[in-house]
Amino acid sequence: MKIGLIADIHSNLLALEAALERLRNIDEIICIGDIVGYGNYCNECVNLIKQRRIPTVTGNHEWAVVTGDTSWFNPVAAEAIQWTIDHITKENLDYISKLPTFLRRQIDKYSLYVVHGSPRSPIEEYIFPDVLDGLLEEFLKQTQANVLVMGHTHVPFIRKLGRNFVINPGAIGQPRDNDPRASFMILDIENEKIEIEQVRVEYQVAEAARAIERAGLPPLLAQRLYYGW
Repeated sequence: MKIGLIADIHSNLLALEAALERLRNIDEIICIGDIVGYGNYCNECVNLIKQRRIPTVTGNHEWAVVTGDTSWFNPVAAEAIQWTIDHITKENLDYISKLPTFLRRQIDKYSLYVVHGSPRSPIEEYIFPDVLDGLLEEFLKQTQANVLVMGHTHVPFIRKLGRNFVINPGAIGQPRDNDPRASFMILDIENEKIEIEQVRVEYQVAEAARAIERAGLPPLLAQRLYYGW
């Protein structure tokens, strides 16, 4: 079974469409949160996730849009959250308000646990690629998972710990690893065999940036798309 893992779309419709085109023959797609925020296509991205019936966990940007609390966001991110609050439809607000904080999947002999931040702090905690093995092993024990999938940092990594894996697919809509292409992963599981592929796809970055500028969002949110930071 092949599973596409996407995260941190951040209202970037052009990047999401490019990723979904690459994943068109995948058995299932799972989203690791932050459909909204930063970009200007919040409704279009939520609608596409709903139309494709993509299971999704809540991210910190969904949480902020639903609660209105941006106290721990930087000013640029907070301005984008307020823009999203002002523009998201009632139906889509209701949808993101009901997203779960984690998902479990049992696929053949592998148990998947999916969360935006971390198992101990589903919304807020950032787990970067330089994290110590010991903490990841604690997370695997806590979740009783063979594959732990997290997002939130916009920085992809794959860590193998025995027969278990901890992975972050990177960001669809706002990469932060100095590569502007949309980042995601494909998980291929068959019985006791597992393969993980990181994928990068190009999309119309300039058009996505112009759309952000036309919407009146902070210019930094457009500029950073060109550089992947």
